[in-house]
Parts: sequence; C-alpha cells; structure tokens
Amino acid sequence: MDVPGPVSRRAAAAAATMLLRTARVPREGWLLPTALLCAYGFFASLRPSEPFLTPYLLGPDKNLTEREVFNEIYPVWTYSYLVLLFPVFLATDYLRYKPVVLLQGLSLIVTWFMLLYAQGLLAIQFLEFFYGMATATEIAYYSYIYSVVDLSRYQKVTSYSRTATLVGFTVGSVLGQILVSVAGWSLFSLNVISLTCVSVAFAVAWFLPMPQKSLFFHHVHSTCQGVNGIKIQNGGVVTDTSASNHLPGWEDVESKIPLHVEEPPMEELEPQPDRLLVLKVLWNDFLMCYSSRPLLCWSVWWALSTCGYFQVINYTQGLWEQVMPSRHAAISAVYNGGVEAVSTLLGAVAVFAVGYIKISWSTWGEMTLSLCSLLIAATVYIMDTVGNIWVCYASYVVFRIIYMLLITIATFQIAANLSMERYALVFGVNTFIALALQTLLTLIVVDASGLGLDITTQFLIYAGYFALIAVVFLANGIVTIMKKYTKQEEPESGSQVTTS
Repeated sequence: MDVPGPVSRRAAAAAATMLLRTARVPREGWLLPTALLCAYGFFASLRPSEPFLTPYLLGPDKNLTEREVFNEIYPVWTYSYLVLLFPVFLATDYLRYKPVVLLQGLSLIVTWFMLLYAQGLLAIQFLEFFYGMATATEIAYYSYIYSVVDLSRYQKVTSYSRTATLVGFTVGSVLGQILVSVAGWSLFSLNVISLTCVSVAFAVAWFLPMPQKSLFFHHVHSTCQGVNGIKIQNGGVVTDTSASNHLPGWEDVESKIPLHVEEPPMEELEPQPDRLLVLKVLWNDFLMCYSSRPLLCWSVWWALSTCGYFQVINYTQGLWEQVMPSRHAAISAVYNGGVEAVSTLLGAVAVFAVGYIKISWSTWGEMTLSLCSLLIAATVYIMDTVGNIWVCYASYVVFRIIYMLLITIATFQIAANLSMERYALVFGVNTFIALALQTLLTLIVVDASGLGLDITTQFLIYAGYFALIAVVFLANGIVTIMKKYTKQEEPESGSQVTTS
C-alpha cells in the first residue's frame, strides 16, 4: 500500500478546487452537512495502521519481498491514481458529489478488508488499485460542502473540513504509535481499527444531504448564470467579452445571485452547455494564464517539486525499513507514527508562519525556490546515505516542513494574480502534471518493468532530482534579478541625460 494520507489529500484538494464554481442558491442549515462531512473526514483519515504499512507487508502477515512491495505493488497506486483522476472529476460533477463520497468510503473499506485477509502479489496489487480509487475520489470530499452551503460560510467550512482530516490523520498516527510502542499491539490489530474507522466514515456519509446542482451537468436556471465572463444560456456557453481579465472578487459576482430564488423543477435544472464550447473557454483561459512568466515559473516549480515530494513520501517507509529492518527489531522500536504526527504538526506551524514573511517575491522568489530546493535535496541525500534511523526521521521532518512552507507560498503567489476560476484551472493542471511526471518517474525508476532500482538508489536519484530543480531556478533567478536591476538603472540614466 502506498502512502501517507496528507500527500494524496493535497493532490485531491488541488483537483477539488476545480469544482468550487458550482452555481449555488444559498441554503439554510449549514451546520448539519458541515458536521457530517467533518465527521466523515475525521474517521476516514483515522487510520492508525497507515504509518506501519511497509513493515506490515514485509512482515509475517503478508510475507512479501522488498522487490515485490517496492517495485511491483507500490507503483500500481501511482498508475491507478493518475488514470482515475480525470474520470472521477467528471463523475463527481455528474453524480453531484455524494455518490462519489460514498464510493470513496466503500473503496477504503475494500482496501483495508483486503489488507487484512488478501494474500499474494496479485491480490495486493488489486488492493493498491482500490486505494488509488480512494485517493482519487477525495476530490468529492473537498468539493461537496461548497454545493450545499452559502457563499458567506466558505471560509469556515473549508477550515473545518480540512482541519478534520488533519486532526484525524494526526490522531491516527499518534494512536498507532502508542498502541505499538506502549501497549504492544500487533500491526494486524491496527488494521482492524483502521477498517472499523473507515466503516464508520462510510456509514456517516449516507446521511449527507444530496446536492441539487453542480458545475457542468446540473445548472441553476439561466437567470442565475453568468460568472467571470462565461454565461450559460439555453444550454449553450457564451463568452462575455465585456468581462475584464482581472475582475473584482468572485464573491462580488456571486453576491448578485438572488438569495431566495424558488427551486425550479428538476427538468429546468438540466440544460447542459455545449461541451465543445466549454472546452474552448477552458483552453483560452489556460493559454491566458500560462502566458504570465511569474505564474509559469511558480507552476513549473509546483509540478516538478510535487512530483519529487510524492515519490519521497510514498517510499520513505521503504527506506526506513532498509535502515532498521522491522524483521530484525521489535516492532515497538519503530516510530513511524510519531514521526508522521510530528512532521504534520510542525509543517502546519511553518505554514502559519508564512503569513508573517515579508519579502519581494517578484525579485527573490526564484532564488528562494532554488535555495529551499537545494535544502530539500540535502535532506533526501542525508536520509539516503546516513545509516541512522533517527537521522532519517529528523531529515524527513525537515523535508516535509520545507516543502509545506514552499507549496503554501506558491499557492498564494498563484492566487494573487488570478480569479478563483482561473486559479482552479491552474491548480488542477499543475497537480495533474505533477501526477503525470510522478507516473513517468515511477515507470522508469521504480517499476520492475523499468529499471526496478533498489530503494537506496531511488533516493539518490530523488536527491539529484531536487538538486537539478535548484540549479534551474538558480539560473532563472539570476536572470530575473539582473533584468530588474537593469530596468532600474535605465530610468536613472534617462533622467541624467534630461538634466544635462
């Protein structure tokens, strides 16, 4: 089984942003759906066995070899996640969120049931496929709440829903560590608890209210349409050429939607826009967004670094297993759960601190990306070459803190220059490219049909990968600084000539 929850959650949250722009009529009673969704997110993330999955697969319960786990099983998650991401995105919109949330809960149940009782290489590969489906369908969790609450509640419900998953993951990691190190529970028992928690989440999901509207397939009546330069009229998409490229806040646009419009009959909610025109509008927005050099720069770093981050996170447990094999040591001496919890909490503190950093990102942004990418490369290299488990743990914590800090900076740098719709487009495209690059890297480096390298060599390549990113952005940053100071000197020269 692949990876720590926050990785897939970040990718899912990125793709989910593309579904935020649903046409909405405000609804009363936001507390109940929010509470139910948070309860679902908490229990779905409360999986105490997750930090110990690699020792479990390599241990006597499954008795798989390292090559089978790292080179034949784990890559299946990467492939299935990428393949399912776009179809799941469309299905989420067409089915109106709740059925896909239920599908996620069911996929988690199947995953952990198979983790308990499935045996053999092929069965565990199927397990990875279902886990890929579970992570791909997280898009529905992150986008559901925006279709059932009023715009004025967005900040609160976003905070609540994402905090629920973070708390669930942290509590699960700490609980797993305590049960293993203090109570001496077996890893099989931890998986039983995880199965119970995801089953509770699945049960909670049935009580979620069913949304009536979505972005593409289920629209509000045309009197409520017309957002950010795109109008949907009588089933067609019309581009509003009077819309500015830099509109005021999208909240202002949506605030003009009548607050108490009577729900039209279902047949009036169904006019569907011409899909070719929708794609054309999206393509034009795509070209407009990526024509901005600063945006392109931050997006390139986003995609490249997220690809490497996914790989490091997904295979870190394998590296720890190499440094201190759980077969030859007491499982109570394995502190994977505690390390995951600490890195998540410290990463959250670093993200909070971003709001207080004052720097001219237009000038020094690329140099900052270069320096931090170099630090990331150093942490990965240290993890790979120093044969001490505590050094590995510490390097991993630093690695996650730096990445979470930078990805937050990249997020608000992109958001600062785009409306929400285009931000959603860029965010989704960047994440999809990251997944595509990760798939290519997995196929070449990890997969048994490719090079099938051992875990130590893989991490050496990942360290070199981040070092290459650092070199690229260093060169780019030097060029940016030189151009900026050249432009500053030109007006000064011109003023001196005028004076003389």
